[in-house]
Parts: sequence; structure tokens; C-alpha cells
Amino acid sequence: MTTKFYIRPVGRIPPPAAAGGGAGAPAVAGRENLAFAAAEVIARDGATVRRRLVSAAELARGAGGEELATLLQRLTEPRPPIAGLTFDRPRLMGVVNVTPDSFSDGGRWLEPEAAIGHALSLEAEGADMLDIGGESTRPGAEPVGIEEELRRVLPVVEALLKRARIPVSIDTRNAEVMRRAAQAGARLINDVSALTHDPDSLAAAAETGLPVVLMHAQGRPATMQRDPRYADVVLDVYDALEARIEACARAGIPSERLIVDPGIGFGKTLAHNLALLGSLSMFHGLGCPVMLGASRKSFIGKLTGAGAHERLPGSLAAALMGAAQGVQILRVHDVAATRQALAVWEGGTRSLPGT
Repeated sequence: MTTKFYIRPVGRIPPPAAAGGGAGAPAVAGRENLAFAAAEVIARDGATVRRRLVSAAELARGAGGEELATLLQRLTEPRPPIAGLTFDRPRLMGVVNVTPDSFSDGGRWLEPEAAIGHALSLEAEGADMLDIGGESTRPGAEPVGIEEELRRVLPVVEALLKRARIPVSIDTRNAEVMRRAAQAGARLINDVSALTHDPDSLAAAAETGLPVVLMHAQGRPATMQRDPRYADVVLDVYDALEARIEACARAGIPSERLIVDPGIGFGKTLAHNLALLGSLSMFHGLGCPVMLGASRKSFIGKLTGAGAHERLPGSLAAALMGAAQGVQILRVHDVAATRQALAVWEGGTRSLPGT
């Protein structure tokens, strides 16, 4: 059996301009405030997994061989812009659920004018893009008919094309919604099934020419939280996303148009979610921008006992964990609070010691 390798960067180094500051050290996705001193190198051979800590300098010298050198290159290359957004800093995707049954705000933005107003408020708070969804995919949710989903989202997408100054994403699993939203002006497709739910979605996404978020989920929303299991959740999710990137390439969607999301809360236990949060830096090895959607998720409630509307502190902690590991897009409900938290984090990571 062929051995598969993974690299998880650890040990952030202060900016290279600092005294001694790690000049020349590899950096996550080419961002100098995310240079790293070492990495956990993981080798998987069937059921056997071996882990060892290697200095970044050794990796950069090619000590791990050709396969690790290729993986390191994918991990450290700067990401090209997507939907007009550069990734020199974390970007915020504001959530707009045009649904009656989403887990944290179901029904509040169901009417078009309410959804449009909320979206514009998120833009004013500092969102870099807006994610419009018309079908709840919370645990236990049942599918929504295509016509009903279109009825909910199209007026919102069309209005925001005229009134918002930031890109609009369509959050859907359905090919026809992808096509119609693209025609209405959406600039990104966010699919929680990684283009597997609808047999026509790969072709539809390729036809639109839009970037796509591939999110990992185990099972369908209605049943995904019934005893999800993995051999190794981090490696299994990584491998599944890599397989979807390859499927997209075969369908004519290059990796430059892809974003990956490990799918916090989608077919995962509390332990699974926490393992993924602690290993987000590894997913840069897939060569695509990484998105994290942890805002108000139930794992925060399981850790703290907080209800969905009381999970802002936990959501901010998860967002900062993502930012510290190079996550390029944070999908959040509370844009203003997350923007402020990121401003403080970015100020600290870009400052020079002793100044």
C-alpha cells in the first residue's frame, strides 16, 4: 500500500523583519505573519499512522524527499484572488439565512426585504462577502423543493447585485439554483455537499465559471449526526476533500477556483470537531484557500452549555483559532464582533517584538 504524507505547520515565528525573525522560513500560503518554525509530518499507510516533528528548515531543504517537497510547495504558495478578494488577511463571509428553520436565526430573514436589509447591515459591519442560503442544512433538516429555494434566494441575490458593493455567494446543493443564482449575479457557489448532492452539480458549477466552496459532510443533514465515525477524522476529511478537488479537475473546475471547508458540525462529534479545529493548518496542503464555518455551532454549546444566541464568545475563539492557522475565509453570523477580534489579532501578529 502507498504511503500518504501530510504536513501540519506548528510554531508561528514573528514577522521576518524582527531581529533574527525567521527570515526565509516557510509561511502558510505565503503570508509572512504565518511563518512557521516546525511541522508535524504525518505518514499514513493503511491503518498505520506515524507522526514526527520536523523543523521547517529541514523541510525547506528538501529533507523529506520529493513528495514532501511538493506538498510543502502547495502549502506555502500564495493563493490567487477569488471573486475579486485577495487573501493577504482573513476574509469574513456574512451569513444570510433566508429560511424558516436554520439553527440560530431561522425565520428572522425569511422575507426578501428583511434578508436584504440584514445583508446590507453585515456589509456595513465589515463583511467581505455575503452568503445567501434558502435551504437549512442543520442536523435533522429535511430537503427543500427547488422552486421554493429559488423563490427564497433569487430576489435577495438580484437586489444585492444592485445594492451591495461586495461579492454575493449562493449557499446551495442544487444545480438549478447554482445556475439561476449565477445568472442573477452570484460570484461564488458554497456547497455543503462538495458537489455530490445533485448529480448535475459538477457540470453546473463548471458551466458557471464561478469559484466553489467544497465543504466536507458525512451523510445527509437529516441523519448526519447519528453516530458519525472515522478512522482518523483529520486525515479522513483531508483525503475526502482531496478526492473532491480531483473530481472537480476532471469536470473542468481547476483548483484555482476552489475553496475547501472541513465542515465543522456536519457528521462530526464534539471530539471530531475539536480535532479538526486543532489541525486546520494541515488543510493548506490541499493547495486551496481554507474556509471555516464554526459560528454559533452546537459544539460550542456542548462545551459550555450556551444556547445558539449565547455563543458569540465561543464563536470568536474558534475564529481566532482559524486565523492563527491561516484560514482565509471565516463564515460568521456576527461580523462586527469578529472584525474587531481579528483587528486585535492581526495587530499583534504583524507587530515587531520590542517596538
